[in-house]
Amino acid sequence: MKILINGIGGRMGAEVKKMALDGYRGAELVAGCDVTSQDVFGIPTYTDIFAVKESVDCIIDFSHHTATEKLLAYACEKNIPVVLATTGHDEAETKIIEDAARKIPLFHSANMSLGIALLCELAKTTAKTFPDADIEIIEKHHNRKLDAPSGTALLLAREIQKIRDRAFFTFGRQGQAKRMKDEIGVHAIRMGNIVGEHEVIVGTDTQTITLKHEAHSRSLFAEGAIAAAEFLMGKSAGLYDMYSMIND
Repeated sequence: MKILINGIGGRMGAEVKKMALDGYRGAELVAGCDVTSQDVFGIPTYTDIFAVKESVDCIIDFSHHTATEKLLAYACEKNIPVVLATTGHDEAETKIIEDAARKIPLFHSANMSLGIALLCELAKTTAKTFPDADIEIIEKHHNRKLDAPSGTALLLAREIQKIRDRAFFTFGRQGQAKRMKDEIGVHAIRMGNIVGEHEVIVGTDTQTITLKHEAHSRSLFAEGAIAAAEFLMGKSAGLYDMYSMIND
């Protein structure tokens, strides 16, 4: 499975690079793309994805959401599956992702962790079991993370919203207003070198249930991304996610 890493110079790109060079799940790193291009252990690396000459089986993207349009234009032109692991996409970029998935196999997840997929399922079950409970989501990341709240926190909130169709999101909280019944509070903390923590707190007048996932190493996301690339091999065009892979 020949891999191209888009964003190979970033922190997560480096993690995927390390695993691919070790041959994890049969991955073979044949090219990289990054705005600050440098050849990596003899692997050709480009600043422009349209300059890539190598034949690849899948692209793993850990760059930035603003690169999505160009990346998917290239992937659709070359008919290459994509694992899109970036977050922070706006409405227009989300539409680009949906359009591209009609042409190529596209795996898109705000979080590449199987543990987060499990956390989503547990959160939905808890929200359904306690329909009148208050729900708050707290996420913590390192002080260099740009988007807030995290894509994973939004993923959790949207999954819970499937159970509570009247729910709406409150990002942070200030002022003199009482908490409303149907709100889901979403809070972001940025400090130090925290890899990633996501906590869902479900509270009633009589009890509180806390569900938490903590990432100890960024390598778990690289494992998930390469597993997703392997999952896409032979798939027809469509939009896939972590639940697709779990249930396959």
